[in-house]
Amino acid sequence: MKWSELFTSSVGKKLVMSLTGLFLILFLIIHVSLNACIWANDGGKMFTAGAHFMGGTVVPRVLEIGLVAGFLIHIIQGYMLTFQNRSKRKKGYAVPMGNKGSKWYSRSMGLLGTLILIFLITHILHFWIPNRSNQGWLLGEEINLYDTMKEVFQNLWVVILYIVGCISLAWHLVHGFQSAFRTIGVNNKKYLRLLTNMGVGFSIIVSLAFALMPVSFYLGWIE
Repeated sequence: MKWSELFTSSVGKKLVMSLTGLFLILFLIIHVSLNACIWANDGGKMFTAGAHFMGGTVVPRVLEIGLVAGFLIHIIQGYMLTFQNRSKRKKGYAVPMGNKGSKWYSRSMGLLGTLILIFLITHILHFWIPNRSNQGWLLGEEINLYDTMKEVFQNLWVVILYIVGCISLAWHLVHGFQSAFRTIGVNNKKYLRLLTNMGVGFSIIVSLAFALMPVSFYLGWIE
């Protein structure tokens, strides 16, 4: 496969979606692990130390460029695949297949992705942009992200938006986790069954953890 076909052919787009998806899954593991430090309930000391390392060290900041690129490519390719698939079935099925053909969440990846995109933009506006604009391009002074989280998550509508975003993320991951491995060549039924179960568990744990963070601040479960 030529490099250009990664962004033009259907197979190439799916491969790029899978690779960027797996990369973003790794990011989610790191991100949820760092943010889980808020439950140390130590006034944000553990969380702040972790956030300082990620935001105040050169290597993570350089890798952040790759993360932004990964998000952009995944989003653009996702919409391109969605529009491409819809154009192929303009007339639709004579008889609706429902879940017999595919699960609803696999048919709704475009919608789920859009909800996640809205959530992501809101998250960036709340935390990433204020912190990075204060720091400059690489290093500099940091804002207190823990105090910022406490303030932002006192707004009920924000908490609800984050919960909706996390629910959308869960369904998106349920399909995307096993689909990514299937696309890169994992076809063994035993392994696919294992990956499917792992994907469901991962989707629930990670999304639930993210959703509980704003809830914990709003309900005063943590200081």
